[in-house]
Amino acid sequence: MARIGQGWDRHPLAAGRPCVLGGVRFGDCPVGPVGHSDGDAVCHAATDAVLGAAGLGDIGRLFPDTDPAYAGADSLDLLRRAWALVAAAGWRLGNLDCTVITEQPRLAPRADEMRAALAGALGAGPDRVAVKGTRGEGLGPEGRGECLTALVVVLLERKDRAG
Repeated sequence: MARIGQGWDRHPLAAGRPCVLGGVRFGDCPVGPVGHSDGDAVCHAATDAVLGAAGLGDIGRLFPDTDPAYAGADSLDLLRRAWALVAAAGWRLGNLDCTVITEQPRLAPRADEMRAALAGALGAGPDRVAVKGTRGEGLGPEGRGECLTALVVVLLERKDRAG
């Protein structure tokens, strides 16, 4: 048996905020996502996708942004913790596909690092993770540089399935 999950997250961008995406810090980026945790929209969307596919809720129920314990939290660690629940329920990663819409930072030079970080959090090889960046081309809040959006689709497979 296989299940598909999707995740979507958007964060406003602000000057002087650290820019962390897919567990990778973009130290040269002058803006970063604003959020209760570290604002890593890629990890947030991935967390929602894996939890949704497994029927285990969403990131807000597991790690509420009203809980001070998650203020400034490392979102890659939150993804790891969510994945532990998914794996314990008998699932393994088939693949994860992520698209990030943002004017900055440019993801292509660091996409392999992001793939490796996400794959590590999901107990899989980086060949099962894809990370792509695209621009808003001046349209919408992403195109104006006001925010970034992450879209994730994931395929989970039962652990007892060959492959």
